[in-house]
Amino acid sequence: MEEPHRGIRALHTASTITVYQAYRPEIGLAAVRDGRFPDVWKPGRMTWIKPSFTWMMYRSGWGMKEGQETVLAVEITRDGFEWALRHACLASYARGLHSDRGTWQRDLKRAPARVQWDPERDLHLRPLPYRSLQLGLSGEASSRYAHEWIVSISDVTPLAGEIHALVKVGELDAATRLLPQEQGYPAGEELLAHLLP
Repeated sequence: MEEPHRGIRALHTASTITVYQAYRPEIGLAAVRDGRFPDVWKPGRMTWIKPSFTWMMYRSGWGMKEGQETVLAVEITRDGFEWALRHACLASYARGLHSDRGTWQRDLKRAPARVQWDPERDLHLRPLPYRSLQLGLSGEASSRYAHEWIVSISDVTPLAGEIHALVKVGELDAATRLLPQEQGYPAGEELLAHLLP
């Protein structure tokens, strides 16, 4: 089946969606231990969540980049995720989608969430010809994420290491079998219409 040019690919259930983030261990391990982010994590600031595991691996260098050594799988409510999409603004100006650049800038400043469509990545972290969603949360959205939407937080750093080790020795089939089973997220047209350039 051909992938849509822009889509949300994610591990999801009837009521939750799993997103990924990477933090330094003192934040990441505390979040896993307590099931919530520690006090040093400031709600209200911009935080980016990524439904794509391989895009998170690209961003964090398989959990080896400084400050991103602990990769988290954060299961959140679909209600919360969809609230963020409804209240999001596209992170970059798109002629035809926005009436003019000034209107887009005002919308972006007011929006508690923003969306980027970045190239999906393969197991070698090379860009693929289709794009996946990155969702930035700030203000109200960031606070809701931290305090209302989280169902569970788990440490997937060991999984990242195991998959990366298999990729390095060319065992791509074995690596693929370990990947989270992401599927197209059933976001209706009305949910994404204002976010598709």
